Amino acid sequence: MKRLLKNGTIINPAAGQKTVGDVLFEDGKILSVGETITATDGVEVIDVTDCYVTPGLIDMHVHLREPGQEAKESMTTGTQAAAAGGFTRVVTMANTTPVIDDLVTFNGVKERARAEGRVKVDIIGAVSKNLEGRVLSDMGDLALAGAVAFSDDGHYVESADFMRRAMEYADTYGKMIIDHAEDWTMAAQGFMHEGKVSTALGVVGRPRAAEDIAVARDILLAEMTGAHIHIAHVSSAHAVELIRAAKQRGVRVTCEVTAHHLALTDAEIKNYDAAFKVAPPLREEDDRQALLAALADGTIDAIVTDHSPHADEEKDVPFCCAPNGMSGLETSLAAVITYALTPGHIDWERLVDAMSVQPARLLQQEAGVLQAGAPADITVIAPQSQWTVEPEKLYTKSLFSPFAGKTLTGRAVQTWVDGEQVMREGAVR
Repeated sequence: MKRLLKNGTIINPAAGQKTVGDVLFEDGKILSVGETITATDGVEVIDVTDCYVTPGLIDMHVHLREPGQEAKESMTTGTQAAAAGGFTRVVTMANTTPVIDDLVTFNGVKERARAEGRVKVDIIGAVSKNLEGRVLSDMGDLALAGAVAFSDDGHYVESADFMRRAMEYADTYGKMIIDHAEDWTMAAQGFMHEGKVSTALGVVGRPRAAEDIAVARDILLAEMTGAHIHIAHVSSAHAVELIRAAKQRGVRVTCEVTAHHLALTDAEIKNYDAAFKVAPPLREEDDRQALLAALADGTIDAIVTDHSPHADEEKDVPFCCAPNGMSGLETSLAAVITYALTPGHIDWERLVDAMSVQPARLLQQEAGVLQAGAPADITVIAPQSQWTVEPEKLYTKSLFSPFAGKTLTGRAVQTWVDGEQVMREGAVR
């Protein structure tokens, strides 16, 4: 059936469009995008007046927890959460049980995504066997099977020589390495950012230098090898400076920032609330402002969720005993609108660029643009909608959200994947 989204504000940075108009699609493909498209017989017209129509949002850093960790999340609940949050495509990390480091495990996840996923799911393969940083994973087989990148996310690759070889090998297949940049010799004993708040709370901290050192090392390796390094969840002001300088001299380095690092600081941890315990940790206001500035000027390429759900009994423990990670798929868009866009740090074009266009480019996927012939992956956003986050009403299994009880602005109200509506007004189909 032909469907026509009518009278929305189209925000389409890849095509240089921001205009009130219509989008017509059929059989999973966009037929046309224009200011006024006349509806003919047999066309379902969907009025999206006062809404923004964007290419489908893409989250290139999530943890869907399958296989082996379904108590935390499942392919079903994770992709339902993604659809509810306005995402049409997500990319799941390799730190599962077993690790996605061989073809058998990769194909199993791929089949689960095909059978259960409410949105498109791409898969990242591990850099090393069992994430141990000693033996390379089956990177060649994984790349040929469709792995979009490689990462030992959650673990820092400690050996510089091993990281060099991994980067060179990944580059032969045209794939990037996504780097969890925290020098573990400095960070392993800490539970939050090392600073005034950690000192006041009596909690051992993780210094920002642990991130800065790791970022500097891997930028140098990228410069040496010519390979593409992507810095995951950058959180330090100095790390941003290192990335900016490296880009200016032509190093193949890109990076991402999470919605929670754009929105929150270590001051949130004053009550030892484990919902705010993440890696890298929430840092200080100066770091947050540096991240916002780097997002605005393009130093930071993409916004991600790093959706890392845990079972309630794992997080409902004393702060220092809780695992790192928080849910984010259903709150990310609103958090970025509330804390980055509304205060004027970025505009709508940059938001959509960072949450759709650039992830598509980095993943080398046909996505991130509304144009004739492109997949009908579309997100419809109510930009002024205000809502209070109630974790028990979210699709994710994790009830521990850093935005619980907070009132946010903006929300996805329709999610279309290959022309099929998978979410409407918060209800996933």
